[in-house]
Amino acid sequence: MREIVLDTETTGLDPESGDRIVEIGCVELINHTPSGKTYHQYINPERSMSEEVIAVHGLTEEFLSDKPKFSEIADDFLKFVGDDVLVIHNAPFDMKFLNFELKKANRPLLSFDRVFDTLVMARQKYPGSRVNLNELCKRFSVDASRRTVHGALLDSELLAEVYLAMILDKELKFGQPAEKQIKNDISKNVSRETLAPREFAISPEEMEAHTAFVQKIKNNLWGILPPEKA
Repeated sequence: MREIVLDTETTGLDPESGDRIVEIGCVELINHTPSGKTYHQYINPERSMSEEVIAVHGLTEEFLSDKPKFSEIADDFLKFVGDDVLVIHNAPFDMKFLNFELKKANRPLLSFDRVFDTLVMARQKYPGSRVNLNELCKRFSVDASRRTVHGALLDSELLAEVYLAMILDKELKFGQPAEKQIKNDISKNVSRETLAPREFAISPEEMEAHTAFVQKIKNNLWGILPPEKA
């Protein structure tokens, strides 16, 4: 099973108002295990950004000015994500931007049917709790100390850890296969000792008492007849 944990950074909140993607980060999971393969791309949005937005992700117009346009990286991005499940935190936001960019570049759109939204999962599992990425990292002891600003690849790596931890509903070390963790938990709690079958000796008196009792049961399963029919 292949899954792609994905995050984007943008110039704002609404592509219909002219906002664009400035960064994409993806982490590949195979059978709920990070494969080590990632996709990371900075993108020239071809527009200005406010200081408030730059403070969020730290990407300036000057830094992005020599980066490729989305249309120039669209094919590589689509090749990496393939047709596999996309694991996204607050998926409607990222999908809205990705499909806007793909449509603008005359590329196939991404179906929402293939998306797993970890924000929805977290709200269902922990109702009433704050479930942004920082809070989920705290819940599962995921080290987010490098997250001084938002970054698409770093956030995808953190989300991958949180996603695997939520699946097991416990702390899960990044890079350790979920199947291995489950097997380790089972081996800690299940005794592998095999006990020899016990043998019980029945005295003649006990056998006689048992026979007398069973004879009182009409049509008993042991085939023991009452004295008058024996």
